Amino acid sequence: MRNKYTFSEFLKTVYSLMLTKLTIPQARLIRRPVYIRGGMFVGGRNLTTGRCCRFDLSAKKQTLTIGVDCEIGDYTHIVAHERVKIGNNVLSASKVFISDTNHGCYKGEDSDPPAISPNKRRIVTEPVKIGNNVWIGENAVIMAGSDIGDGCIIGANAVVKGSFPENSMIAGVPAKIIKVYDSSTGSWIKREYSND
Repeated sequence: MRNKYTFSEFLKTVYSLMLTKLTIPQARLIRRPVYIRGGMFVGGRNLTTGRCCRFDLSAKKQTLTIGVDCEIGDYTHIVAHERVKIGNNVLSASKVFISDTNHGCYKGEDSDPPAISPNKRRIVTEPVKIGNNVWIGENAVIMAGSDIGDGCIIGANAVVKGSFPENSMIAGVPAKIIKVYDSSTGSWIKREYSND
């Protein structure tokens, strides 16, 4: 099915395309408006973003790297204060949230107490890595410290925290592996794994 744009959508796309080629020439299309706060990010060749994407980055260093041929959906919000690395050929639906940052520490003896206002708690970061050929469903949340292997599928509304091996289908709150790809049969097989 061919996309059918209204005339105003067509004009907005042409405007976004012209600005993309002037500001980030290696990208395919960065739809406006886009909000980039703080530092720089490196977007690979043919990067496409939807409308109203927001990137909150460290002003001190490059903290966000996006691979080649990635497509990021509308209203995606990425927070990268330490390191968020997104591999090649990643497809992200709309309203995805990816963050390497937490307001406070909530494990171990050095935890932040609830009596402290959340905006006064220390900022704690853990890098996020998303492998190649990953599909991220609508409204998914990928939290600090997550490591997503190549070829994974993240279900809509999943809340992801932890490490997941390649070729896993991840879903739920908290997200768990629900299927793995079996290359010998060429199919997704229902399996239960722990991501601890």
